[in-house]
Amino acid sequence: MSKKELQRRSFLKNTVAAATLMGMGVDALASPLNSNFELKETPYKFQLKYAPHLGMFQSHAGSDAIDQLKFMADQGFKAFEDNGMKQRTVNLQERMAKTMQEHNMQMGVFVAHKIYWDKPTLTSGDLSYRQEFLNEIRASVEVAKRVNAKWMTVVPGFVDLKKDIGYQTVNVIETLKLASEILEKHNLIMVLEPLNFFNHPGLFLSKIPQAYQICKSVNSPSCKILFDIYHQQIQEGNLIPNMEKTWDEIAYFQIGDNPGRNEPTTGEINYKNIFKYIHQKGFDGILGMEHGNSIKGKEGELAVINAYKETDKF
Repeated sequence: MSKKELQRRSFLKNTVAAATLMGMGVDALASPLNSNFELKETPYKFQLKYAPHLGMFQSHAGSDAIDQLKFMADQGFKAFEDNGMKQRTVNLQERMAKTMQEHNMQMGVFVAHKIYWDKPTLTSGDLSYRQEFLNEIRASVEVAKRVNAKWMTVVPGFVDLKKDIGYQTVNVIETLKLASEILEKHNLIMVLEPLNFFNHPGLFLSKIPQAYQICKSVNSPSCKILFDIYHQQIQEGNLIPNMEKTWDEIAYFQIGDNPGRNEPTTGEINYKNIFKYIHQKGFDGILGMEHGNSIKGKEGELAVINAYKETDKF
């Protein structure tokens, strides 16, 4: 164990001990808004694999990625996701992978390719865009191996206003079939993420039934759905029924309350019921915490942890 790790664990022990000696109780160290938060040496046991991202607990853990991962593990989180993992140095990727392995954390999604937010790429059928995408998928295979990832996010891009939606769908399906052939050899999965019209107007993939149709047409274990609960609450609602109808093609979830795209309990979505449903379905995958903190600083970070403890009590 490193000196820095010993110092971190010593700080945790001393903080708990000091609170006890002062007769405060551990809860008194937290903000009144977060009075249920407890500093414990034993990580909290969540029922599902919620995956934070870098920056979510930076006020507590500091800016170092490794320290942030260790803090997440100390709070009981068994997974981690990082959209930008592909852009990180090989050295950092390897160090992060080693840290996750040491702390029994599973790697979630990273973004597999360059996303064009304003150009028809895969929808157009343009072979140069297709080849660029496939090359990026090949490069992402190496990243996945390095960080022990199983899933990678794919967003097919902008609509092609000069083509019927049927032709665009065929163009996307044909490209994803080729990508699946690459990924199947390595037992990796690209997860297609529909994004809502309000935050991302003009994107081709926006609805869960649309993603379901594409996955069924591609017909590969390497092409599945990323069900982002925040996006779909805005786009079409009817969350649990849509999960039920498309369950056999869902491989990954992402979380964010609406409005605000912050932690559960800050908006209109009943996350306790949703998590209960997902758990009862026997889901053993990852639920990425792709949202912000509703409150800044340490107080906000404790609020995020407490929100997940509360909604995990189903």
